[in-house]
Amino acid sequence: MTGPLVYVMGPSGAGKDSVMERARALLSSDQMVVFAHRYITRPAATGGENHVALSADEFASRRSHGLFAFHWQAHGNDYGIGVEIYTWRQAGLTVVVSGSREHFQKSGGIDNNTVPVMITAPAERLQERLLKRGREDAAAASERLRRGLTHDVAGSNLVTIVNDGLLDDAAQAFVRLLATLRHSRVGLRRA
Repeated sequence: MTGPLVYVMGPSGAGKDSVMERARALLSSDQMVVFAHRYITRPAATGGENHVALSADEFASRRSHGLFAFHWQAHGNDYGIGVEIYTWRQAGLTVVVSGSREHFQKSGGIDNNTVPVMITAPAERLQERLLKRGREDAAAASERLRRGLTHDVAGSNLVTIVNDGLLDDAAQAFVRLLATLRHSRVGLRRA
């Protein structure tokens, strides 16, 4: 049975990377969950998520050789998720990716075994976090915030996690979702 794809998305500053990193630490090793790295044309030293930094030429070469399951552009960078996720899913693992709301909508939801997860926070909290992380100046942070508030995703299977309190609260909600997916797959195998 193909494992589910948990497609995490949300506005900049929502704390997606923090929630996923904390959830990863909370998961036990028997959970059968893997977190995919993103390949980004952004230097690794810029902080934030643990990603594989590629030059624009490296990214283009990998894209032309079909090494990305999917890819998109945002904030002046190229982003990709490697084809290794297909192998992981075929092995029955739950695969977690950090994606893009715009890409998710354009792709039609990836496939029937994709669980979309929106991690979000109130606008004031998003702005505070964007300015605090210092990846861009105030004008660029305001533009990220404006863009973030204009892309809504809807769907009957969309799971929303509001990350506006303690990080552990949002991470525990994410861990509970992953456990639910695991238990539903175990139940299907036994049926």
